[in-house]
Amino acid sequence: MHRRTFLAGGGVIAFSLVSARPALAREQATVTSLAQLQQAIDTATAGTTITLANGSYAVLSGSPITVTNRHGSSGSPITIVAQSRGGVTLTGAQSFVFSGSSDITISGFAFRQSTTLEIPADCPRIRLTRNDFGLAPAAEHWVVVRGDDAKIDRNVFHDKSTIGVYLVIDGPGSEAMAQRTYILRNHFRDHTFSGSNGGEPIRLGVSGRALSGADATVEYNLFERCDGDPEAISVKSSGNTIRYNTVRDSLGGIVLRHGNDNRVESNYLLSGENGIRIYGNDHLIVNNYVSGVSGAGVVLGSGTERDHYEGEPSDSRRGNDAPDRVTITLNTLRNNGQALAGESQRTVPPLGCVVSDNLMVGDSGGLVDMPYLSGLTWSGNITWGAASAGNIPSSGYTRADPKLTAGTDGVYRLGSGSAAVNAASVDHSGQVGDDVDGQTRTAPYDVGADEYSTAAPIRRPLNAADVGPNAA
Repeated sequence: MHRRTFLAGGGVIAFSLVSARPALAREQATVTSLAQLQQAIDTATAGTTITLANGSYAVLSGSPITVTNRHGSSGSPITIVAQSRGGVTLTGAQSFVFSGSSDITISGFAFRQSTTLEIPADCPRIRLTRNDFGLAPAAEHWVVVRGDDAKIDRNVFHDKSTIGVYLVIDGPGSEAMAQRTYILRNHFRDHTFSGSNGGEPIRLGVSGRALSGADATVEYNLFERCDGDPEAISVKSSGNTIRYNTVRDSLGGIVLRHGNDNRVESNYLLSGENGIRIYGNDHLIVNNYVSGVSGAGVVLGSGTERDHYEGEPSDSRRGNDAPDRVTITLNTLRNNGQALAGESQRTVPPLGCVVSDNLMVGDSGGLVDMPYLSGLTWSGNITWGAASAGNIPSSGYTRADPKLTAGTDGVYRLGSGSAAVNAASVDHSGQVGDDVDGQTRTAPYDVGADEYSTAAPIRRPLNAADVGPNAA
């Protein structure tokens, strides 16, 4: 290997040339000022890594750090990284401003700017990883994604007390969605906005984009003390997967507010105020564990509209789309205000929905309160505890002891001799292959989110060590 080093603009740039593959030379630059950083970005090519020395840097008003017409590649992004995670603080109105660029990674920064950090529609494959977002109060929405194939992973978003959203996924124009956003192992915490709504940690779309497929994946994220909105994950688009997340001690729950064909799978919602709330069509709600929320574990909503449609007036589009063909199955709903509830304040009822093989446990009140029953099919559900069954049809459930046993993580799982073992009424093998713990399901499946096993769970509720800048 041949190696040469020289000084450029006050920073050290090292080129490593591997004799067998000289075309894949990679550039590494360490810079100590924003001027040097900008100079290094302006000449960066695929594979370049630019390291900004630790310190606090004030970005001058009107002079952001621009990433313009820079292109990495899928295997060799342009990487802009803090010398150590959280060791570089960026203050001022703006930080990075992207335009016409692709395959860029921003890593390790503490963002304290006063305006939104945006990934525009002409910038695909931008990655924000291992950053600390604690923007100034003047910033309403903190990160907005409009470009395709963005990856937002292992960041922490924290301590917001004003209206606005931590992470917004939008798209180009007024109706399209950014495609294939991947939101992984982020820590969303401590949003204390006291208004009635408008403070979601994640908003995945907006009413005008509801019918657009986004194909986003939101997985392994932790939400703690997210009290800025009843919706911790607010889904307002179609074709997304929300799985393996943990919501703790929060006002917000998981809400399918607009859109169709979303999958909510194997999430833990613990000791908060809201569980999972559903509008729109063709969703699958499966394997979720909801315990100790003061509201209902699952709310199957009603609508002001039967269906949203292309060209719909904006006032109508903002209305609630009654749930059609929604499947709620293999969930454990334990000791919540109610297990499953509906809504009577809107007049368009659910239609063609299935509620099967859920485990509903409670010690007070009624487990089920559905004002509209005619559009629902029930089978194989198990109820237990001192709570009454509510108005679930007698043919749709069995009262039997699931012999729940608390684990060291506080999750109640099936015990030996549980009535839920092998009791599923439907063949779910085409819908889901494992349980909330990540353990393989074996037909006939067990009722509820847990498939009985004496082995240690593969997935558990997430804690702070599992997410954020220092996560694996």
